[in-house]
Amino acid sequence: MPVEDAFDDGYVTEVIRPAAILPEEAARAVLVELSARDVSNGGLWQSDPRLWTRFDRPWEDGQRGRSQLVGSIQVAYGTPTRYEITVYRVTVTRHGTDLGWTVQTLCDEALGFGGIELATCPRAALLAPPKPFRY
Repeated sequence: MPVEDAFDDGYVTEVIRPAAILPEEAARAVLVELSARDVSNGGLWQSDPRLWTRFDRPWEDGQRGRSQLVGSIQVAYGTPTRYEITVYRVTVTRHGTDLGWTVQTLCDEALGFGGIELATCPRAALLAPPKPFRY
C-alpha cells in the first residue's frame, strides 16, 4: 500500500511551525544514516527527497511484507539554502501511536542521526505577511 493511501482516521499529523531547518552538517549525517538504515537492507527507514518513512520492522527480500508504517516526515531538500533540509510536516500512524510513537519521538529519532532534536533544531524565520495591495 502506498504511503499516500495509508492516511486515515487515527493518524496524528502536525505541521511544524516554524519549520525546522537541518543545518548542512546535520543534514548530511541524517541522509547518510537514513540510507544506511534503509528498510530494504535490514533497517527501519525509507527516504526520498520529499518523505522519510519509518517502519516497525525491516522489509523481507525487498518486499514490505508484514512491515507496518509507523510514521512519516515530510521534508524539502535544498531549502532555505542549497545544503539544508526543511522539516515541515510529520504524521504518526494509528499503528505508530499504538506502539507509543509521537511526532516528537519520530522526529527525534531521525534528527538524532545528525546529533540534533526537534526541540533544539534551528527554525525558519517567520516573516510578517505582505501589506494588502491597494490602488
